[in-house]
Amino acid sequence: MALPASLVAGPRWALLAMIVVLIVPTVISHRSGRHSMNHWLGMTVTAVVTLAMIISLILLVAALPAHKEAPSELLRSAVSLWVTNVLVFALWYWRLDAGGPNKRDLSASHANGAFLFPQMTMEKSSPAQDEHPRWSPNFFDYLFVAFNTSTALSPTDAPVMARWAKLLMMVQATISLAVIVLLAARAVNIL
Repeated sequence: MALPASLVAGPRWALLAMIVVLIVPTVISHRSGRHSMNHWLGMTVTAVVTLAMIISLILLVAALPAHKEAPSELLRSAVSLWVTNVLVFALWYWRLDAGGPNKRDLSASHANGAFLFPQMTMEKSSPAQDEHPRWSPNFFDYLFVAFNTSTALSPTDAPVMARWAKLLMMVQATISLAVIVLLAARAVNIL
């Protein structure tokens, strides 16, 4: 909704309506304990938002040479896309790592995840392990990974172990780089 109409595919309300239509059964399936259905509905919502973000990025790239948007609109659009990129990929990592949040909650440990979080490498006798003997990443941990990937264009504190996660990180970094390069190019052009 923060993007100008020219950077949104279709009517502005369509994406929001589609997300609401998908979110309602997602919440109901979560509350009723249908974790498998919740997992797939959540991934569908994330896929829809990811596709919309990529389409908006393509429209942003196409709009730059035409100089149709005001510089302030382009800046606001690029920042919105960058923030969306961080949030969307945090959702992907959170939903996919070690089978998703429900499977992580049910497992005894988080030993076979796609990311090697620092807490996973701590000695059993460390004070941090005494406070949290069964550590498992939550959404904030994946948000941190996604933020670092979009900012540094690479993983920082959590090495990536699985190929699917490496591929997603490459896509995320490419989107972030495109937004940053577009911003820099437009800023130089304005000066």
